Amino acid sequence: MTLTFAPDNADAIPLHLVPEEGCAAWATGVGPAAEVWTRASGFTGGLGQAVAIPASDGSVACAAIGYGTAASRSRARFHLAAGAAKLPKGIYRLDSAPDGAALDVEALGWLLASYRFDRYKDQRPMQAMLIAPKGVDAARVEAQAAGEALTRTLINTPASDMGPPELEAAAQTLADTFGAAMTVIRGDDLLTQNFPLIHTVGRAADRAPRLIDMRWGDSGPKLTLVGKGVCFDTGGLNLKPGSAMGLMKKDMGGAANVLGLAHMIMATGLPVRLRVLIPAVENSVAGNAFRPGDILTSRKDLTVEINNTDAEGRLVLADALALADEDPAALTISMATLTGAARVAVGPDLAPYYSDDAATAAALDAAAHAQADPVWRLPFHAPYESMIEPGIADLDNAPKGGFAGSITAALFLRRFIDQSPYMHFDVYGWQPTEAPARPKGGVGQATRALLAGLPKMLGL
Repeated sequence: MTLTFAPDNADAIPLHLVPEEGCAAWATGVGPAAEVWTRASGFTGGLGQAVAIPASDGSVACAAIGYGTAASRSRARFHLAAGAAKLPKGIYRLDSAPDGAALDVEALGWLLASYRFDRYKDQRPMQAMLIAPKGVDAARVEAQAAGEALTRTLINTPASDMGPPELEAAAQTLADTFGAAMTVIRGDDLLTQNFPLIHTVGRAADRAPRLIDMRWGDSGPKLTLVGKGVCFDTGGLNLKPGSAMGLMKKDMGGAANVLGLAHMIMATGLPVRLRVLIPAVENSVAGNAFRPGDILTSRKDLTVEINNTDAEGRLVLADALALADEDPAALTISMATLTGAARVAVGPDLAPYYSDDAATAAALDAAAHAQADPVWRLPFHAPYESMIEPGIADLDNAPKGGFAGSITAALFLRRFIDQSPYMHFDVYGWQPTEAPARPKGGVGQATRALLAGLPKMLGL
């Protein structure tokens, strides 16, 4: 799906973003007939409202979308997109907006509101198209929209059509698009090349586990992205109940996020040497599935006691992070749909992350605010290190007790990477209810914040 702005058009319909406090003045300025029409339509400038003012011939003379109040805007994102789908068919040009409106974010929201997951069923497209507003970097916004669409589609596709081979194919398509190099280690080759945890988690599935390794760029600081690619998670022998298994097609959301971010980085030409690592597996049930109580030796030679086969994501990430650590980067970032504890802590809308570097975190937080892509920093809390040390092995993949589950998972991952700075994101990857520019389904988290923050984070 291509999410792009409409070409400039002299006949485009004028569109106005109107706050509640300015609605009466705007309606008066449009003219007496428009003022009457606006009042009769109940348009008050409320957030998400939309009104189309007819011309004498029945066409649309102009239109407006409500910008609400400062209070209502603080509780929502993508304010222009909230009314976009309510407009009649046509090409629109944003003629006016309040001072302080983030037009790049609002324009992006419009494009994202056009996203439809239509692989299995025809979806009614949004009828209204937008010309890129003045001052907006259209190419950059379109690159963000394309990256986000890629992430959403990968997550939305069920595991029957998005297993490890299909995830590899999606990565290869992305690599081919931007001239990146890609290698893949599959099946038993994972053992001979010392990726034992990735192999162990994926060996019970019919579709072979694999490690995807993509590289792009020949100058600038090194940036490594590591994404959890568990294409479906049954829980293994610690089988999930059906209610918990229903959304497990999204357990490759970390991989989907890093591929979407990689698209944005390459499409905008960020001057970095990018590496993307994705351990792609299915956590399945079979006679050769790994067991609770097993002790596994990782690529880093740290031993791991398996106390729950449903805590598999950190295992596959561990081997990938160990590989990343062998070629140190200026910044290494892992993204994963890793723990339910993160969702209990911050809900589905925030992307919790971990970082020991205050400057890196500050740059990300500022970018997240500016991009309307919310994140929340959680601590690598060192006193909890003992919780992931079981006594008979170096590490425990599922500490008992239920406390601090997201933190202990992040601490587990940090044991496999010695370089600094390192950031870990424990994302949800799913929009549970429809919201402006975010239909129910797969969603990217923190990728736009990272794209905006990376130049400062990397000293570019």
